[in-house]
Amino acid sequence: MSETVKYLLDESRLPRAWYNITADMPEPMAPVLHPVSREPVTADDLASLFPRGVIEQEVSSERYIDIPEPVRRVYRQWRPSPLYRARRLEQALSTPARIYYKYEGVSPAGSHKPNTAVPQAFYNAAEGIRRITTETGAGQWGSSLAMAGAMFGLEIVVYMVKVSFQQKPYRRAFMESFGARCIASPSDTTESGRKILAERPDSTGSLGVAISEAVELAVQREDTHYALGSVLNHVLLHQSVIGLEAMEQMAMADDYPDIVIGCTGGGSNFAGIAFPFMGEQFRGGRSLEVVAVEPAACPTLTRGRFAYDYGDTAHLTPLTKMHTLGSSFMPPGFHAGGLRYHGMAPQISHLAHLGHIKARAYNQLECFEAGLQFARAEGIIPAPEANHAVKATIDEAIRCREAGESRAILFNLCGHGNFDMQAYTDYLAGRLRDDEYDAAEGSMALAGLPSV
Repeated sequence: MSETVKYLLDESRLPRAWYNITADMPEPMAPVLHPVSREPVTADDLASLFPRGVIEQEVSSERYIDIPEPVRRVYRQWRPSPLYRARRLEQALSTPARIYYKYEGVSPAGSHKPNTAVPQAFYNAAEGIRRITTETGAGQWGSSLAMAGAMFGLEIVVYMVKVSFQQKPYRRAFMESFGARCIASPSDTTESGRKILAERPDSTGSLGVAISEAVELAVQREDTHYALGSVLNHVLLHQSVIGLEAMEQMAMADDYPDIVIGCTGGGSNFAGIAFPFMGEQFRGGRSLEVVAVEPAACPTLTRGRFAYDYGDTAHLTPLTKMHTLGSSFMPPGFHAGGLRYHGMAPQISHLAHLGHIKARAYNQLECFEAGLQFARAEGIIPAPEANHAVKATIDEAIRCREAGESRAILFNLCGHGNFDMQAYTDYLAGRLRDDEYDAAEGSMALAGLPSV
């Protein structure tokens, strides 16, 4: 049994600790810089936004960090999540590949996001914080934090990207059912939102804008913190429960992945499935291929630049070195709202820059086609974001068929599409289209990268 897998051995097969890939990085990462001084940030610099427990995890280089028991008690409502062998999809594709998927749609919010929402709510409540502000794209993160806030007695304010606010009313209703306040972003409730509306009254919004609004609101009151659902080290750390469980479940199936696949927006579900396996490889374990899949209309890894940039549009956040399309980039309003972010998690960007992660981009229509092919074989309708991973998995399985290779493919089905049926209705009716990456706007946004 591997060193990593032994951390799964409690009575319910639930991980006792999160895995931190920082401990196994092949090369050190570039430091995070203060947005004004351009000096490396300190724990005190982050104290106005995050609780101490989260800050310690953000800067930690320990390989394993214990999961608090109150968090594990909540996790037990749905974890460990199931790992399935997609035999019907294999048969439909006539492929010798062995396809496995880790299904995170079994969580109460229907996605992987509660894996980090619950600990973030716990650490904030333990520090006496009463309110958390955040942003959300497709609504899965906002839904998860709303649920976690209700569990730990916190007020939650969510800035939801306007195009998703309009496309996904049931996600909005889900958040409000748990007592959260959901605001379409850009809004007139913050200075950064009003500035965007003055420049673009018809703006459909972006995660960068919504982050600016949430951060601006958070720093106005001492009883308020900000929470992020992806990108940062501590978020990717919390998501490692996905891969840790998958390692043991693959061992139970007497198999091991040759390829690990996940969709990427900010990067949390991809890191959750991939990082534990990559860490094992870095420590001398079996080698594997790791594929990050993103939308062609917001191609951060495939067409972005590896450089220092802000995480938000108003430049209130620290500077991190990441693959970015530029903080002012406004992606088109395609349905995979959780993947409409201008930047990629620094840890993922660093590993991709070193050549340990392959990136692939797909258009919207081919991803919906793949999602329906998966649903008709396996009985689960994926979220539009997860369809990107499904598409890459099907392509790999077809390559195995053409080459006569029997390879094991593992992907993360990060959420179900039960709140996204309007998108499927539009696809089936022929109303969806493929949005193109605006290279001209991208060039303008990249021209505005900070000089570091």
